[in-house]
Amino acid sequence: MSKNLSDMSLEELWQLFPVVLTQHNDAWVEWYTEETTILNRILDNVKIERISHIGSTAIKGIWAKPTVDILVEISQGYNINKVKELLVHNGYTCMSKYENRMSFNKGYTVNGFAEKVFHLHLRLNGDNDELYFRDFLNDNPIVASQYEELKLILWKEYEHDRDGYTEVKGTFISEYTQRAKKVYGNRYV
Repeated sequence: MSKNLSDMSLEELWQLFPVVLTQHNDAWVEWYTEETTILNRILDNVKIERISHIGSTAIKGIWAKPTVDILVEISQGYNINKVKELLVHNGYTCMSKYENRMSFNKGYTVNGFAEKVFHLHLRLNGDNDELYFRDFLNDNPIVASQYEELKLILWKEYEHDRDGYTEVKGTFISEYTQRAKKVYGNRYV
């Protein structure tokens, strides 16, 4: 196996970092809070509109990958590449980059996952559908349970295919995000 993550093939990375689900852990909220403190320090001079805990670790009581997802929304017009530089300089790895969206991780090592693992989603203010989905599932435990059941069914089939796992969940997420937007209106605009 390669000594650097950047030298590994996608197949090697999927073997080293499989989809793993665990019972809900109350410590995830603490990890989010601690990391938010670090992010506020790192991004002190950035025009941040909102930092939010998203993803399954932010949904009460359901099984999840033990990876804390964090959404950082910056002001429209702010140079997203400057934020990228700050994050990379402070231990985050850029996983993907699009015009106004970037994804980063922290806690991925050549030996597998660290104790605390984070995915950071960097977006412009208002690009935040995940907040609606999170709130809807927290307000609707039956739907949250259905989402958990879907994830548990997909887990072993997609254990070494993170992209496939995420893609298959997409229809469910899209449907309930749209329902949430109808219920919550412009809550996060």
